[in-house]
Amino acid sequence: MKQYIVKNQKKLALGYTTGSCAAGAAKAAAQALLSGQPVRQMQLMTPKGIALTLDIEHMTRTPEQVRCAVRKDAGDDPDITHGILIYAEVQKIPAGVVIDGGEGVGRVTKSGLAQPVGTAAINPGPREQITRAVQDVAHKYGYTGGFSVVISIPEGRELGARTFNPKLGIVGGLSVLGTSGIVEPMSEQALIDTIHIDMDSRYADGQRELLLCPGNYGEDFARDTLGLDIARGVKCSNFIGEALDYAVYRGFSNILLVGHAGKLIKLAAGVFQTHSAYADARQEIFAAHAALCGASAETVRTLMEAVTVDACLDSLRQAGLDKPVLQSISQKVQSHLVHRVCGKTGRQIGIEYVIFTNSYGILMQSDGAQACIAARREKERQI
Repeated sequence: MKQYIVKNQKKLALGYTTGSCAAGAAKAAAQALLSGQPVRQMQLMTPKGIALTLDIEHMTRTPEQVRCAVRKDAGDDPDITHGILIYAEVQKIPAGVVIDGGEGVGRVTKSGLAQPVGTAAINPGPREQITRAVQDVAHKYGYTGGFSVVISIPEGRELGARTFNPKLGIVGGLSVLGTSGIVEPMSEQALIDTIHIDMDSRYADGQRELLLCPGNYGEDFARDTLGLDIARGVKCSNFIGEALDYAVYRGFSNILLVGHAGKLIKLAAGVFQTHSAYADARQEIFAAHAALCGASAETVRTLMEAVTVDACLDSLRQAGLDKPVLQSISQKVQSHLVHRVCGKTGRQIGIEYVIFTNSYGILMQSDGAQACIAARREKERQI
């Protein structure tokens, strides 16, 4: 059954991630394996808390294993994976849940990604979904052994070559992705309008200090590490510039931006639409600032070839340049943010930022960030 949300007075269909497809197929295969009965539909609870009813296709069975598929549905914002079949093949093993990728699932060839080199490009979120799904089935049928789960995407090799995967060092197919399990419609104007409406609501409630987070990582960090109430914040996706411009227009007096370095490092180059389809520049930013700080040609070359921000940080740390380079980058981030927020109107609006990675924690922050965070926590405590 389709799930819907209303955005900008429009009813839009939600989709589900490749991770949810893989988990649903794995759950159906595990149930068929243990029950001996075919499965035509499967209920799956996503990490976002939305229940899906997934149609199960192409089920084949032997006494030792079951293989079946779920068809990807991207909702009202179809992407390159819309309509493809994602298969799971499940077998019994003595203990545990072992997950691997088969045909059409990419393999990691460079360090610094979410999975180790040589493993299938199935991210941690989907791995948790798959594990939880098959364990739920085992509990239902009183099975105490384990499962081997192999995910495959027959069209993945061809489609993967058309994504950023080859540049990232993921070869041979697509990645299995998703943190919430749900794909929300991502048309740019609908998203921007939603950001504006969310800010309008905060302002109407009397808020004059705005917390902005690009996505789930930023919200999680703001809540779990910084101790902030994210219910009072606004998620702005990749539209950093649009969000800042509207915050100024709406009249917020102070803005705190909290986000992962994979997106916010791009601000150092003046890139305020951070989707990779528009611009990247992460490696170039690190390489340029490293060169300014005296890095060797070899270090600069290594930075240009790095796949992720964490890989860049590893190289800088090995060269003993992480602190000066991050300070240099932070100064440019500050300069671009102040110009964007204050340069056009001349208004003195507070703009603070915290930029982090999951591995390194806080990488850089504005001079007033900690005082701003402390003041916000105190105000939230009094509400």
